[in-house]
Amino acid sequence: MSLMHASAEPARLPTSTGRVMAWLLLATLPGIATLAWYFGWGVLTNVLAATAFAVALEALVLKLRGRSPTATLSDNSALVTGVLLGVSLPPGSSWWLILVGVVAAIVIAKQLFGGLGHNPFNPAMVGYALLLVAFPLPMTQWAAPHGLFGPEATTLPDALRLLAGLTDPLALDGMSGATPLDAFKHKPEAVMASEFWASSPLPEGTMNAWHSVSLAWLVGGALLLYKRLIGWHIPVAMLGAMAVIAALLYGVDPSHYGSPLFHLLGGAAIFGAFFIATDPVSAATSRKGKLYYGAGVGVLVMLIRTTGAYPDAVAFAVLLMNFAVPFIDYYTQPRTYGHHAPTRGIKVKRLEDETEEPR
Repeated sequence: MSLMHASAEPARLPTSTGRVMAWLLLATLPGIATLAWYFGWGVLTNVLAATAFAVALEALVLKLRGRSPTATLSDNSALVTGVLLGVSLPPGSSWWLILVGVVAAIVIAKQLFGGLGHNPFNPAMVGYALLLVAFPLPMTQWAAPHGLFGPEATTLPDALRLLAGLTDPLALDGMSGATPLDAFKHKPEAVMASEFWASSPLPEGTMNAWHSVSLAWLVGGALLLYKRLIGWHIPVAMLGAMAVIAALLYGVDPSHYGSPLFHLLGGAAIFGAFFIATDPVSAATSRKGKLYYGAGVGVLVMLIRTTGAYPDAVAFAVLLMNFAVPFIDYYTQPRTYGHHAPTRGIKVKRLEDETEEPR
């Protein structure tokens, strides 16, 4: 993540990258708190371990590059990457899993390309996607929503043992092994949706927990919009595209496709729309380009969810659209002041041909 594009009302805008990142971290608190409230201490151990690894690895790489880590670390971008990756992982992940993801995010996806502002791909999603492909079993073991306290909740000592790799997650009763999207994705083809949900395939309160978490991320996203740290274009385009496609599929075959509400609130769609897809370094920059980019992410999410092997698909959709950002930016350049039309695409080629010296 880097300094986000913003334009109006300078008095309301943070004036440095560090302050922007601080506001972004503040915006994640409702989502983190709600995740922890429903899914337990493993959410907090994930976030703390990921941020610690992210800061340490960034400092180490900067030292190896002969740069002072103090000024660079003060921009809080490593903290943001660690937090975004930490909340994306299943609660109670082992330290080695978190470390591998952070290495991919900080060392490879960020510092290998030159550091803050030069990464073509979202660092946190690079780490998450690598883990999902390389370690599918631990990446699909989500905790049941037993909360922070209570007789069925995973205790803090248990969460610390999980972090240290001293306890097998499958040995704890608090692990359910599936998210709503994952459960619905792998239901038998002959089973209707109504029959599937009537069979209570998930622990009690799971759907309510995921809906609450999504709404908490929406609160954080609203804060980012209010502070003008992000624009509305990417979130609205992404969620709108998902809602339209989900409505069409649900209207055609409600027995085998989830409703728009299920797709918007049953996974990481809200989180991805406001906190992942809006990364200004790896996202499109023009207003029209942001709409195309956000819509493309939404279409890919639904395509992968319905036909692919990965139930949530936000990370892969964002990374695939990161590939397309140079193309989108090239063909959506706005009109320059004083010119009658924008110079983009074929017009740029024509200008080059017109100025080429005759042979």
